[in-house]
Amino acid sequence: LRTEERQRLARERREEREKQHAAKETQILEKERKAKLQYEKQLEERQRKLKEMKQKEEQRRAAVEEKRKQKIEEEKERYEAVMHRTLERNQRLETRLKRWSWGGSVTPDSESKTGSKRSTSTANLKQAEGAVSKRLSSSAALLNTSDRARRSQLSPLDSSVISRLLAPTQASLARSKSAATLSAD
Repeated sequence: LRTEERQRLARERREEREKQHAAKETQILEKERKAKLQYEKQLEERQRKLKEMKQKEEQRRAAVEEKRKQKIEEEKERYEAVMHRTLERNQRLETRLKRWSWGGSVTPDSESKTGSKRSTSTANLKQAEGAVSKRLSSSAALLNTSDRARRSQLSPLDSSVISRLLAPTQASLARSKSAATLSAD
C-alpha cells in the first residue's frame, strides 16, 4: 500500500509539475506572441510615420520647386516686359527723331556732320539764295520774326530741330536757283 501510495503521490506531483510547466510554457508563448505583435505594430507605425515624413518632404520640395519656377517665370515676364517697353520707347524715340530730322537720327556727331555738309552745300548756292531772298515779301519777314520769338521759348533741342526744319534744303535751294535763272532769262 505504501508503495502504491508513494507512486500515486509521485505521479500526482509529476502531473502537477507538468501542468505548471505547461502553464508556464503557455504563458511564455503568450508573452512572446504579444511581444511579437507589439514589435510588428511598432514597426508598422514607424514605417507609416517614415512614409508620411517622406511624403511631406516630397510635397515641401515640390512646393519649393514650384515656387522657384513661378518666381523665375515672373522674373522672366518682368524682364520681357521691361525689354518690350524699352524697345517700344527706343522705336518711338527713333521715329520721333527721324520725323523731325532730315533723314536720320539727331545725335551730336550726325548733327555736326550734316551741319558741315549743309554749310558747304549752301555756300555753293549763296548766289542763288541772294536772288531768292530779294523776292521774299514783307509778310514772310514778319512771319519769321514771330517764329523766332516762339523759338526763344522752346528748349534748346526743340529750337535746334525747328531751325533745321526752317532752314532751306538743297532741293528747295536748287528749285529756287532754277526758278531764278528761268525768270532772269
